Amino acid sequence: MNLGIALSGAALFLAILALDWTKIPIVIYETSVDSVTVSVVLATFSIMLLSQLYKETGVINTLSESIGRLLNNPKAVLMILPAIIGLLPVSGGALMSAPLVESEAEKLKMKPEEKAYANLWFRHAIFPVYPLSPLIVTAALLTGVSLNLMIMRNIPVVLVMVLTGYIVAFRNTARQEYQKSKAEAACNRDRGSFLVSFSPILVTIIISIALELVGLKKSLSGFDLVLAIVIGLMIMIVISRPSFEVFRRPFKSWDIYGITLAAYGAFLLRNVMTEAGISTVFSSLVANGNIDLMLFLAVVPAILGLLTGSPQGGVAVSVSIFSGVLALPFAPEVAALIYISAYLGYIIAPTHLCFTFTADYFKCFSISRSALSAFMNIGTFSMPVAM
Repeated sequence: MNLGIALSGAALFLAILALDWTKIPIVIYETSVDSVTVSVVLATFSIMLLSQLYKETGVINTLSESIGRLLNNPKAVLMILPAIIGLLPVSGGALMSAPLVESEAEKLKMKPEEKAYANLWFRHAIFPVYPLSPLIVTAALLTGVSLNLMIMRNIPVVLVMVLTGYIVAFRNTARQEYQKSKAEAACNRDRGSFLVSFSPILVTIIISIALELVGLKKSLSGFDLVLAIVIGLMIMIVISRPSFEVFRRPFKSWDIYGITLAAYGAFLLRNVMTEAGISTVFSSLVANGNIDLMLFLAVVPAILGLLTGSPQGGVAVSVSIFSGVLALPFAPEVAALIYISAYLGYIIAPTHLCFTFTADYFKCFSISRSALSAFMNIGTFSMPVAM
């Protein structure tokens, strides 16, 4: 089931069970008109629209090919290319980088599981510090923490992820010698192609940061990111000049609406659990010393991210639970811990589309299918308890 339907449906079902029926419309209305919720929903929709336009116009192909030609180093391509493609938060997006990863990995004589690992790991290493990720935007506003503070807290995690990925992916590869034989004119063309194709994302990030530095972020009440993304969309339209049919194609994709609904459902679930007082159940356990708080903050999001196969779902449910233990806004280190725990749990989930698609593409069937089978057997017994 789509995550947006799952989160919104769970919130409504919980409201019917736990709230007086007269309060349900009030909670829904307050969530729908809240400026933070509206800004997150609009930002999520705009980010997904920009991602889909990259794909539909073919600009993403220009971007990835120019990077491959500029680097001229298989290891560098394997690390950077999936990360660049990963800037587009589309479901199962690892398949977009898989063909180019395969061609570069062949030069290093990597095994199928090593190719799959490199494609999966380096694609996801960028997200904890990527300001246009719907996940980190939702997590920051759910916890009441500045997006920039979340990103700063996650920088050391990303550095460790990149170092770990390099060691694991390339530990068995032989040292290669690379020759720079490209003409200067060809290099200049590739640089130009890269800068033009990357400009919508780059300008969006620069404007978002600039609005905060000049002090306009607060006055825009959370809509600063929406404004930055709209400008990025305009640049995308200028450089790609899509036909009307190409431009309207993303609006027919359920992915945009599903992820946007998930952003709304995350806030609705938090507000319902707060109104029902369910989250306060855990505060007594922490106060009595029955649960170590830091362990609680690390383990619960990771488990939820693993079980749901979605970091957004893991963060949304975790924040709803922890709001009874910790007052909003959360401390930046707490918000970052919740986010990264849910994210790392999600990366290894067998229901994670990038995981299953990558394993399938590189013919790692036995690993992915046995893991998925074991996961479904666990889920069969645990689901009635969870419900």
